[in-house]
Amino acid sequence: MARPKRQEERRSQLVAAAQRAIAAHGPEGARLNRVAEEAGLTSSAVLYYYPDIDELMFEANRAGMERFYEERVRMLESLPDDPVARLIALVDSGLPSGPDDAEVRLLCELGGSAGRNGLMASLLTTLYDRQVGMYQVVLEQGAARELFTLAQPSLVIARNLVALEDAYGYRIVAKHPTIDHGGARELLLAYARLATGHTLAD
Repeated sequence: MARPKRQEERRSQLVAAAQRAIAAHGPEGARLNRVAEEAGLTSSAVLYYYPDIDELMFEANRAGMERFYEERVRMLESLPDDPVARLIALVDSGLPSGPDDAEVRLLCELGGSAGRNGLMASLLTTLYDRQVGMYQVVLEQGAARELFTLAQPSLVIARNLVALEDAYGYRIVAKHPTIDHGGARELLLAYARLATGHTLAD
């Protein structure tokens, strides 16, 4: 039987509270009492909706990662069948909006704990590989239509693009004084132009 709407709403609120707790205290510090504090509830109330706190942590992490794969896939499907436009859109959507971008801050916290937490390492590895695959499809479509002249194998270019997203995303949330969304976008596109032989003009 499906959960009543009210219960689903409360669970969604708790997932958001857990994300805020992780961003503020790191995955290890986001304990039950801190999630409850973020949600404005008692610990008992949190456990009523999530008897297994590990399930709540997993949902918080999975929801934070959805933006960088599932949402981008849906975005690509909504665009015209144009590899150039799709590559530019991928670059735009892979960077934080600014230093206060909560979902990117969450991913940065998760990345810092991946070496100590096997589950986090697995989730982040899966996310990275899926994003690489997403870029690779667009690059190969462009090459097949002779729009792109790939300087390296599509897998190499795609891995570098995702790695650059991660690196510049971290610089943005760390408030680097000369790297914002627009600056990072241009740096990514500069590499993409070299890698594809296309001007990638908007």
